Amino acid sequence: MMIPSNPRIAIAGAGSVGCYIGGRLKAAGRNVVFLSRPALKDAIKARGLALADLNGGEKDLVLPPENLDVTDDPVTALSTADVILVTVKSGATAAIAEAIAAHAKPETVVVSLQNGVDNVDVLRHRLGPERTVVAGMVPFNIVQTRDPGAPVSFRRATSGKVMIAEGCPRLQALLDVPGAPAREQKDMLGLQWTKLLLNLNNALNALAGVPLAQEFSDRGWRRLLAAQIKEGLATLKAAGIRPARFEGIHPRIVAGVLPLPDGLFRLLARGMLAIDPRARSSMWDDLEAGKPTEVDFIQGKVMSLAEETGTATPVTANVFLHIKDAEAAGRGSPRLSPLQISESDRG
Repeated sequence: MMIPSNPRIAIAGAGSVGCYIGGRLKAAGRNVVFLSRPALKDAIKARGLALADLNGGEKDLVLPPENLDVTDDPVTALSTADVILVTVKSGATAAIAEAIAAHAKPETVVVSLQNGVDNVDVLRHRLGPERTVVAGMVPFNIVQTRDPGAPVSFRRATSGKVMIAEGCPRLQALLDVPGAPAREQKDMLGLQWTKLLLNLNNALNALAGVPLAQEFSDRGWRRLLAAQIKEGLATLKAAGIRPARFEGIHPRIVAGVLPLPDGLFRLLARGMLAIDPRARSSMWDDLEAGKPTEVDFIQGKVMSLAEETGTATPVTANVFLHIKDAEAAGRGSPRLSPLQISESDRG
């Protein structure tokens, strides 16, 4: 499907990732409409958006509210869109697919910029084979800040490029903007699986209740992440799935470097430690807000594939159960130590 000139881009699920990507597209002159929840919509309409890049790599900027098209009405956002960027959590994919099916034009291109490996299949199943659905991925973390009287702030807290599958003319050029560069990827499924393996840390960060940089400084947390990645790699091998290199690094190398002593780890993993000190996982944010997390689509996905292939994933299952306990308790992050998780041995 050919994307028209000056296309209308709808951000379907304008939370942290959606607002940052949409804001960068808007700042670059793209025609963008944000579909957001009412509370965030009202805050943006009142105070605008502030965008900041990791370490000031791109100029920080403020988009005033009068320059932004923000709505909580799916009909308004989707019916005029030529490209829809889906940025909702995995648990909301089926619902946004229903909204797209009901309101979007048949020729509208739909791009999944979500965690997990099943969202594109969910979208294609509901939207049908005639619809162009493109797999994509946002590798970096976004920190959202809402200070009274100030624009709602979205800061890119880690590095990386937006990745999209090949095959849709003009899409990469449309999405490639300062502050959120975009590139095409041949093996999108392999890259999604690699991102999922790295996202196994989201649950650890939520259980720790400390910023990512502080978590990665603790060898105990790194060992737990390495153990999960190794279980995931064994599961993928049994299933005949090959993960792709992520930012030039294979997850097997990551799993080998993580357990190293602190000094050696800092020496070999400088890029991994280039993190905004406020950065934390969205799963931690979900626990703090009392919302369902994406653990079913991350740890749960590895566990379901492991069951199919007869692979053991005790560490992954243990972490999964701790997140489920925290969700049920509804008291935010339990702020556990890595030793508390390891000694519980619930996998």
